Formats: sequence, C-alpha cells, structure tokens
Amino acid sequence: MNIQTIQFIQTVVVIVLLIVANIFTRNVVKSFLKKFRFSSQRRKLTIRIINLLLSITAIVFISAIWGVKQSQMAVFISSAMAILGIAFVAQWSLLSNITAGLILFFNHPLKLGDHIKIIEKDFVIEGTINDITFFFVHIKTANKEKISIANNIFLQKTISIVLHKDDHTPDVNESNSVTNSNV
Repeated sequence: MNIQTIQFIQTVVVIVLLIVANIFTRNVVKSFLKKFRFSSQRRKLTIRIINLLLSITAIVFISAIWGVKQSQMAVFISSAMAILGIAFVAQWSLLSNITAGLILFFNHPLKLGDHIKIIEKDFVIEGTINDITFFFVHIKTANKEKISIANNIFLQKTISIVLHKDDHTPDVNESNSVTNSNV
C-alpha cells in the first residue's frame, strides 16, 4: 500500500470516530442534562459546543495525518486569530454579547418560558422569554410583539421574575427583583 492510501484510511477512521463520538456525547449529555432538568435549548447548545470541540480535534488529527507541519499550522492559527481579533475590535459588542449569552445560559436564574418585567427608568417591558441565543434574548409581550434585547444590555437591566415557567405561580419564595451588574 502506498502512503496516500494509508493516509486516506486513517482519515476515514478519524471521521468515523468523530461520528461515533458525536452520537455518544449527544446521548450522554442529553441524559445528564435531563437528570438535572436543563431545558431543551440548553441541551442543544451544550451538544453544539461539544460537537464543535470534537470537530476541531478531528481537524487537528486529520492535519497531522496528511503531514501538515506544526509551524504551518501555527501560522494558520495565528493568522485566523489575528483576523478574528480585528473583527472583534471592529465589533467588540459581538464578543461581549457572546460572553453575556454564556453567563445568561449557565448562571442566571431566568429560564425559557419565564414571565419577566424589565424595569427601565422611562418604561417597563413585560413579557415571556422565548429564546436565549448567543447574541439576543427574545421576549414576547402580551400584545404579541417580539422584542430582542442584546445579551450584554440584558445583563445590565433590573429584571423582575413575575412567573417561573415550572412554578405556574408568582415567585414569592425568592426575591422577585434580580439586579444584574455590568459584564
């Protein structure tokens, strides 16, 4: 067998292992997060992040199989990071929105389906949280309006949880008002 055939076989093995690892981690993560009653949105996002990390690992292995030198890989990665750095400096709010989205996802008392009030100086926004993405929190008001608030702005607001999704009753055991600090 020539070297290219061996490299091709090794590449196929890495891809098959990636697929098996994706399926295995999907099942493990789903069962683990269901056990701790995480919402389906959080389960999906966690699975996406794990699949991204597995895919990056597979790309590194495939690059090594095909003989990409470490110095070439380092030049490519540093160039990509420089481009990303320039893009984030040009749009720094993107990075802060992603960071705020992760904070909302993992460490905030709000969940999808919660009925909330955002208390502003001049007006109050009240509605149900429909979605929390990397960049925005989507709220649906009683008037069927859909409001999108950037995650970094959302974290800076004073929020009152009127009704938790799971409780179906007003939240009286906990403090109703949650004040966020700057990211």
